Amino acid sequence: MHTPSSLIPTRLDEEADLARRCDGDGCAEWTAHGHTVGFSRGALSGFHPTIALHVAAYDPARVLREVEAKRRVLSRRVLSPATGDPQLPWDNRDDCQYDGETWPCDDLLDLASPYADHPDYPQHR
Repeated sequence: MHTPSSLIPTRLDEEADLARRCDGDGCAEWTAHGHTVGFSRGALSGFHPTIALHVAAYDPARVLREVEAKRRVLSRRVLSPATGDPQLPWDNRDDCQYDGETWPCDDLLDLASPYADHPDYPQHR
């Protein structure tokens, strides 16, 4: 069974891999020009201008920055190595379990929620 703490890193790995493959030719920063999305190797046209702006806003460089930010949040929300012993130090991590929150905490559930349409997403909360 997948949990948010195991689902999220896997999805982030997939997103980062795809963004890196798109960025392989130096096309990391995309721009929108009316009906066209431009990148270093060319352009794609035929988009509604709003869609072109949206596509350009989620270029590979941005996706990689977002993946790294989510990884940092996730790294602060892991089960402590001191699970079961609230007297041990927590290494500056909020494990959600000893802060009166259940595991997985709301932060992990929120990080996992964009993947609700993925088959690995736990269907119960």
